[in-house]
Amino acid sequence: MNPEEYRVMAELEGVQWWYAGMRRIARALLTPLLPAPAAGRRILDAGCGTGWNLQELSVFGDTYGVDLSPLAVITTRRRGGRVTQGNLLGLPYASSSFDVVTSFDVLYHAWVVDDAQAVRELARVLKPGGLMLVKVPALRILWGAHDEAVHSRHRYTRTELEQLLEGAGLQLVRSTYANSLLFPVLLTRRFLDRALNRHGSDVSLLPPLLEKLFGGLLSIEASLLGAMNLPIGASVFAVARKAHA
Repeated sequence: MNPEEYRVMAELEGVQWWYAGMRRIARALLTPLLPAPAAGRRILDAGCGTGWNLQELSVFGDTYGVDLSPLAVITTRRRGGRVTQGNLLGLPYASSSFDVVTSFDVLYHAWVVDDAQAVRELARVLKPGGLMLVKVPALRILWGAHDEAVHSRHRYTRTELEQLLEGAGLQLVRSTYANSLLFPVLLTRRFLDRALNRHGSDVSLLPPLLEKLFGGLLSIEASLLGAMNLPIGASVFAVARKAHA
Protein backbone atom coordinates (compact mmCIF):
# COMPACT_ATOMS: atom_id res chain seq x y z
CA MET A 1 0.00 0.00 0.00
CA ASN A 2 1.17 3.54 -0.70
CA PRO A 3 2.85 5.28 2.29
CA GLU A 4 0.37 8.12 2.00
CA GLU A 5 -2.51 5.65 2.28
CA TYR A 6 -1.02 4.30 5.53
CA ARG A 7 -0.73 7.82 6.89
CA VAL A 8 -4.40 8.52 6.14
CA MET A 9 -5.43 5.16 7.62
CA ALA A 10 -3.49 5.82 10.81
CA GLU A 11 -5.26 9.16 11.23
CA LEU A 12 -8.80 8.03 10.42
CA GLU A 13 -9.08 4.33 11.32
CA GLY A 14 -10.13 5.06 14.88
CA VAL A 15 -13.03 7.35 13.99
CA GLN A 16 -14.15 7.05 10.37
CA TRP A 17 -17.60 5.50 9.94
CA TRP A 18 -16.56 2.53 7.78
CA TYR A 19 -13.62 1.40 9.92
CA ALA A 20 -15.54 1.76 13.17
CA GLY A 21 -18.57 0.02 11.71
CA MET A 22 -16.59 -2.93 10.39
CA ARG A 23 -15.05 -3.43 13.82
CA ARG A 24 -18.52 -3.47 15.38
CA ILE A 25 -19.66 -6.09 12.87
CA ALA A 26 -16.59 -8.26 13.48
CA ARG A 27 -17.18 -8.08 17.22
CA ALA A 28 -20.85 -9.02 16.74
CA LEU A 29 -19.79 -12.13 14.79
CA LEU A 30 -17.13 -13.21 17.28
CA THR A 31 -18.87 -12.47 20.59
CA PRO A 32 -21.32 -15.43 20.52
CA LEU A 33 -18.44 -17.80 19.70
CA LEU A 34 -15.84 -16.59 22.19
CA PRO A 35 -16.67 -16.58 25.88
CA ALA A 36 -15.42 -13.66 27.98
CA PRO A 37 -11.62 -13.29 27.80
CA ALA A 38 -10.00 -16.61 28.57
CA ALA A 39 -6.61 -16.63 30.29
CA GLY A 40 -3.88 -17.29 27.77
CA ARG A 41 -6.10 -17.00 24.68
CA ARG A 42 -3.83 -15.87 21.82
CA ILE A 43 -5.25 -13.91 18.90
CA LEU A 44 -3.37 -13.15 15.67
CA ASP A 45 -4.46 -10.39 13.31
CA ALA A 46 -2.75 -11.25 10.02
CA GLY A 47 -2.16 -8.13 7.98
CA CYS A 48 -2.75 -5.87 10.98
CA GLY A 49 -2.14 -2.60 9.14
CA THR A 50 -1.96 0.33 11.53
CA GLY A 51 -3.01 -1.78 14.53
CA TRP A 52 -6.48 -0.57 15.40
CA ASN A 53 -7.99 -4.04 15.19
CA LEU A 54 -5.56 -5.31 17.82
CA GLN A 55 -7.13 -2.91 20.30
CA GLU A 56 -10.65 -4.04 19.38
CA LEU A 57 -9.78 -7.74 19.55
CA SER A 58 -8.11 -7.37 22.95
CA VAL A 59 -11.52 -7.79 24.61
CA PHE A 60 -11.24 -11.49 23.63
CA GLY A 61 -7.64 -12.20 24.65
CA ASP A 62 -3.98 -11.37 24.08
CA THR A 63 -3.48 -9.88 20.63
CA TYR A 64 -0.55 -10.15 18.22
CA GLY A 65 -0.15 -8.66 14.76
CA VAL A 66 1.84 -9.51 11.66
CA ASP A 67 2.22 -7.36 8.56
CA LEU A 68 4.45 -7.31 5.49
CA SER A 69 4.90 -3.54 5.55
CA PRO A 70 7.68 -2.05 7.71
CA LEU A 71 5.59 1.13 7.94
CA ALA A 72 2.63 -0.84 9.32
CA VAL A 73 4.91 -2.50 11.88
CA ILE A 74 6.32 0.86 13.01
CA THR A 75 2.86 2.42 13.26
CA THR A 76 1.43 -0.50 15.22
CA ARG A 77 4.35 -0.53 17.66
CA ARG A 78 3.95 3.18 18.28
CA ARG A 79 0.36 2.38 19.25
CA GLY A 80 1.62 -0.22 21.73
CA GLY A 81 0.74 -3.31 19.72
CA ARG A 82 2.78 -6.51 19.61
CA VAL A 83 3.63 -6.98 15.95
CA THR A 84 6.05 -8.94 13.77
CA GLN A 85 7.01 -8.25 10.19
CA GLY A 86 6.13 -11.20 8.01
CA ASN A 87 4.51 -12.49 4.85
CA LEU A 88 1.04 -14.03 4.86
CA LEU A 89 2.29 -16.70 2.46
CA GLY A 90 4.86 -17.88 5.01
CA LEU A 91 3.94 -16.77 8.51
CA PRO A 92 6.78 -16.54 11.05
CA TYR A 93 5.01 -18.68 13.66
CA ALA A 94 4.97 -22.32 14.64
CA SER A 95 1.98 -24.44 13.73
CA SER A 96 -0.97 -24.36 16.15
CA SER A 97 0.23 -21.16 17.85
CA PHE A 98 -3.05 -19.20 18.12
CA ASP A 99 -6.58 -19.76 19.40
CA VAL A 100 -8.08 -17.17 17.04
CA VAL A 101 -6.81 -15.85 13.72
CA THR A 102 -8.32 -12.85 11.94
CA SER A 103 -7.63 -11.25 8.58
CA PHE A 104 -9.33 -8.01 7.60
CA ASP A 105 -9.11 -6.93 3.96
CA VAL A 106 -5.80 -8.63 3.21
CA LEU A 107 -6.46 -11.63 0.95
CA TYR A 108 -7.71 -9.34 -1.82
CA HIS A 109 -4.40 -7.47 -2.09
CA ALA A 110 -2.16 -7.63 -5.18
CA TRP A 111 0.84 -8.94 -3.20
CA VAL A 112 -1.17 -11.96 -2.03
CA VAL A 113 -0.47 -13.83 -5.24
CA ASP A 114 -1.98 -17.08 -3.96
CA ASP A 115 -4.93 -16.54 -1.65
CA ALA A 116 -5.45 -20.29 -1.17
CA GLN A 117 -1.89 -20.64 0.13
CA ALA A 118 -2.45 -17.62 2.39
CA VAL A 119 -5.53 -19.24 3.93
CA ARG A 120 -3.65 -22.52 4.39
CA GLU A 121 -0.97 -20.57 6.29
CA LEU A 122 -3.60 -18.93 8.48
CA ALA A 123 -5.05 -22.37 9.16
CA ARG A 124 -1.61 -23.82 9.91
CA VAL A 125 -0.92 -21.41 12.78
CA LEU A 126 -4.43 -21.91 14.20
CA LYS A 127 -4.84 -24.42 17.04
CA PRO A 128 -7.22 -27.37 16.58
CA GLY A 129 -10.66 -26.16 17.59
CA GLY A 130 -9.62 -22.54 17.01
CA LEU A 131 -11.62 -19.91 15.15
CA MET A 132 -10.76 -17.93 12.05
CA LEU A 133 -12.53 -14.76 10.93
CA VAL A 134 -11.81 -13.41 7.45
CA LYS A 135 -13.16 -10.25 5.82
CA VAL A 136 -12.67 -9.27 2.17
CA PRO A 137 -14.19 -6.76 -0.25
CA ALA A 138 -17.20 -8.15 -2.08
CA LEU A 139 -18.52 -8.30 -5.62
CA ARG A 140 -16.74 -7.37 -8.83
CA ILE A 141 -19.56 -5.01 -9.78
CA LEU A 142 -18.30 -2.68 -7.02
CA TRP A 143 -14.80 -2.44 -8.50
CA GLY A 144 -13.74 1.19 -8.72
CA ALA A 145 -11.15 3.87 -8.12
CA HIS A 146 -10.67 2.85 -4.49
CA ASP A 147 -9.68 -0.70 -5.48
CA GLU A 148 -7.03 0.61 -7.83
CA ALA A 149 -5.70 3.08 -5.23
CA VAL A 150 -5.18 0.36 -2.61
CA HIS A 151 -3.78 -2.20 -5.09
CA SER A 152 -6.69 -4.63 -5.05
CA ARG A 153 -6.43 -7.89 -6.94
CA HIS A 154 -9.95 -9.26 -6.51
CA ARG A 155 -13.37 -8.68 -4.97
CA TYR A 156 -14.99 -11.88 -3.67
CA THR A 157 -18.39 -13.47 -3.63
CA ARG A 158 -19.58 -15.14 -0.45
CA THR A 159 -19.24 -18.55 -2.15
CA GLU A 160 -15.65 -17.86 -3.18
CA LEU A 161 -14.64 -17.00 0.38
CA GLU A 162 -16.42 -20.07 1.75
CA GLN A 163 -14.58 -22.28 -0.75
CA LEU A 164 -11.21 -20.78 0.23
CA LEU A 165 -11.76 -21.61 3.89
CA GLU A 166 -13.16 -25.07 3.27
CA GLY A 167 -10.32 -25.77 0.80
CA ALA A 168 -7.89 -25.21 3.70
CA GLY A 169 -9.65 -27.93 5.70
CA LEU A 170 -11.65 -25.55 7.89
CA GLN A 171 -15.25 -26.09 8.94
CA LEU A 172 -17.46 -23.14 8.01
CA VAL A 173 -19.39 -21.69 10.95
CA ARG A 174 -21.13 -18.85 9.13
CA SER A 175 -20.68 -16.32 6.36
CA THR A 176 -22.46 -13.12 5.48
CA TYR A 177 -22.26 -10.00 3.41
CA ALA A 178 -22.00 -6.67 5.23
CA ASN A 179 -22.30 -2.97 4.45
CA SER A 180 -25.61 -3.99 2.95
CA LEU A 181 -27.95 -1.12 3.78
CA LEU A 182 -25.71 1.27 1.86
CA PHE A 183 -25.25 -1.08 -1.09
CA PRO A 184 -27.38 1.02 -3.53
CA VAL A 185 -25.40 4.14 -2.63
CA LEU A 186 -22.07 2.36 -3.09
CA LEU A 187 -23.13 0.82 -6.39
CA THR A 188 -24.17 4.25 -7.68
CA ARG A 189 -20.84 5.69 -6.55
CA ARG A 190 -18.93 3.03 -8.46
CA PHE A 191 -20.85 3.67 -11.67
CA LEU A 192 -20.09 7.39 -11.30
CA ASP A 193 -16.41 6.59 -10.67
CA ARG A 194 -16.22 4.83 -13.99
CA ALA A 195 -18.30 7.39 -15.87
CA LEU A 196 -16.27 10.33 -14.55
CA ASN A 197 -12.91 8.49 -14.60
CA ARG A 198 -12.39 9.31 -10.94
CA HIS A 199 -9.18 8.23 -9.20
CA GLY A 200 -8.15 7.90 -5.56
CA SER A 201 -9.30 5.98 -2.48
CA ASP A 202 -12.47 6.40 -0.42
CA VAL A 203 -10.62 6.78 2.89
CA SER A 204 -11.66 10.21 4.13
CA LEU A 205 -13.99 11.79 6.65
CA LEU A 206 -17.46 12.69 5.40
CA PRO A 207 -19.46 15.65 6.72
CA PRO A 208 -20.42 14.93 10.37
CA LEU A 209 -24.09 14.24 9.59
CA LEU A 210 -23.19 11.60 6.99
CA GLU A 211 -20.54 10.07 9.27
CA LYS A 212 -23.22 9.67 11.95
CA LEU A 213 -25.83 8.35 9.50
CA PHE A 214 -23.58 5.82 7.78
CA GLY A 215 -22.06 4.69 11.06
CA GLY A 216 -25.56 4.24 12.48
CA LEU A 217 -26.54 2.01 9.56
CA LEU A 218 -23.55 -0.24 10.20
CA SER A 219 -24.52 -0.40 13.88
CA ILE A 220 -27.96 -1.61 12.78
CA GLU A 221 -26.29 -4.28 10.65
CA ALA A 222 -24.17 -5.40 13.60
CA SER A 223 -27.39 -5.89 15.59
CA LEU A 224 -29.10 -7.73 12.73
CA LEU A 225 -26.19 -10.14 12.41
CA GLY A 226 -27.03 -11.47 15.84
CA ALA A 227 -30.04 -13.15 14.25
CA MET A 228 -29.45 -13.42 10.49
CA ASN A 229 -27.00 -13.26 7.62
CA LEU A 230 -27.24 -10.45 5.06
CA PRO A 231 -27.79 -11.35 1.39
CA ILE A 232 -25.65 -8.71 -0.37
CA GLY A 233 -23.14 -6.03 0.51
CA ALA A 234 -19.80 -4.38 -0.15
CA SER A 235 -17.90 -6.72 2.18
CA VAL A 236 -18.10 -10.40 2.99
CA PHE A 237 -17.22 -11.99 6.35
CA ALA A 238 -16.73 -15.66 7.08
CA VAL A 239 -16.04 -17.49 10.32
CA ALA A 240 -14.60 -21.01 10.30
CA ARG A 241 -13.25 -23.49 12.82
CA LYS A 242 -10.23 -25.78 12.61
CA ALA A 243 -11.15 -29.37 13.30
CA HIS A 244 -9.73 -31.11 16.36
CA ALA A 245 -6.96 -33.53 15.48
